[in-house]
Amino acid sequence: MLCTLISRASAVLLAAGGLLLLFAPDLVLGSLIPGYPPTGAWLAQLLAAAWLGLASLDWISRGALLGGIYGRPVVAANAVSYFVGATSLLKAALRPGQPAALWLVAALLALFAALYGWLLLRGPFERDVAMHTGQQRPA
Repeated sequence: MLCTLISRASAVLLAAGGLLLLFAPDLVLGSLIPGYPPTGAWLAQLLAAAWLGLASLDWISRGALLGGIYGRPVVAANAVSYFVGATSLLKAALRPGQPAALWLVAALLALFAALYGWLLLRGPFERDVAMHTGQQRPA
């Protein structure tokens, strides 16, 4: 199911980023923001808590029908989180002298923002609906 693939990929991305920010905030912030004080690592860990929470939400709802009126809280939370993250990182990446890693992370966040935005406005994929109603067997 496409919704399952999107949810799983989102959960993996958010969990990886959250764990990295939780256990190595000084390394991540030091490489992305030159001169960032090590005493400010709590800010990255606070973001890690949000990402890990959203990752667990995505993982738990990986088998649910998502899109339109189905799973709207999950889809809306992801759409908003990815959209805000992508626009913030794109704004930061446009400044001269920023690391190329910002572009990669911004592109991933923008991709998921588009996917969840599409699910929010369009509804679930026909294949997912057919599988949930028992009209089609998984491939």
